[in-house]
Amino acid sequence: MELKLSGRRAFVSGSTQGIGYAIAKGLLAEGASVVINGRRGEKVDAAVLRLKAGDADAPVSGLVADFEDPRQTAQLIEELGDVDILVNNVGLFGLASFGDIGDDDWQRYFDINVMSGVRLSRNALPRMLENGWGRILFIGSESGVNIPADMVHYGVTKAAMLALSNGLAKLTRGTEVTVNTILGGPTYSDGVADTVTTLSQAQGIPADALKTAIIGENRTSLLERFIEPEEIANLALYLSSPLSSATNGAALRADGGVLTTTT
Repeated sequence: MELKLSGRRAFVSGSTQGIGYAIAKGLLAEGASVVINGRRGEKVDAAVLRLKAGDADAPVSGLVADFEDPRQTAQLIEELGDVDILVNNVGLFGLASFGDIGDDDWQRYFDINVMSGVRLSRNALPRMLENGWGRILFIGSESGVNIPADMVHYGVTKAAMLALSNGLAKLTRGTEVTVNTILGGPTYSDGVADTVTTLSQAQGIPADALKTAIIGENRTSLLERFIEPEEIANLALYLSSPLSSATNGAALRADGGVLTTTT
């Protein structure tokens, strides 16, 4: 399907690996120019080189910023300029008992998972409205609907992301700008893969066996396997496209059937 993204300019936060990288790669393949992002310059440079593999002139570049730091975020926004497509993907997650999550941890999660989207969208949305077209996309999680007991701070920030996306969509009434959220399910991103590898080494269990065991504990999964980053990216590409013009203010599920509600 031709997604009509040729000539569009996109920015994807947190995109040197995992879901963000898969989205950036897909946008590039569809003809968009893409700016990726990471916290460390060497990782950004390496990701840009991977995306340019086979086409040294591919329109992809990178910006370095840690979204925990508002000053770095402001500098990135200044350097970024106008974009047609903003993908708020950057995110922090980790297992933790509620009683062990201190105020600094809560603040860090909010700065990265929520305020990054606030700051980037606050810059991009007015320009999109002025230019007459735009797409803002939040890469959320089913954990924002069904808050996990062992990641309360993560779930709360993903719930806040849902609220932010819904509120911003109301500002686009009657325009060709849309704001939507993807509710992703358990995805085998690089971060998850690293965690599985660490656990497998600590427990003396093969990584593949542990991977199967972990997803097997999720009794509501209809997919019964981890989602691949490219599967989330496929939905993101559609929502970034002019073809998705009737989809606005929505939270679309790519959760593998984990959520048991119908909406």
